[in-house]
Amino acid sequence: MLGGVLEDVRVNDRLTIPAAELSWRFSRASGPGGQGVNTTDSRVELSWDMLGSDLLPTMLKERAVERLGARLVQGVVTITAAEHRSQLRNREAAAARLAALVAGAVAPPPRARRATKPSRGSVERRIAEKKRRGQIKRNRRGDMD
Repeated sequence: MLGGVLEDVRVNDRLTIPAAELSWRFSRASGPGGQGVNTTDSRVELSWDMLGSDLLPTMLKERAVERLGARLVQGVVTITAAEHRSQLRNREAAAARLAALVAGAVAPPPRARRATKPSRGSVERRIAEKKRRGQIKRNRRGDMD
């Protein structure tokens, strides 16, 4: 990601967002930077029109819309990065964050967990331990004669 603005964002092995579909905006960031913070536009906003893009198949697009929900504004995903002092590092951070966000949004759902019941031995051990613990507590009580 050394070239910055003109590079594609690689989401996973099969999916890469072309640089032409990305929109970059730069502005002044708050935070560390000394005198330079007042003059350099180091804050980065990276936007990608996910719904307007032909990159994702319909099924993946629907899955991503369902998972991203509030992150989408009229079908556009926007990532902001201002944690670094340099614009280049903020661009790299924003691109990495967009890739991670999209990868999570289009990932297949996890396999459903098959319900299992505890083994007879584990149930017996648990009950035996509860009885032992109760006996210890009963032994602590004094006789109420």
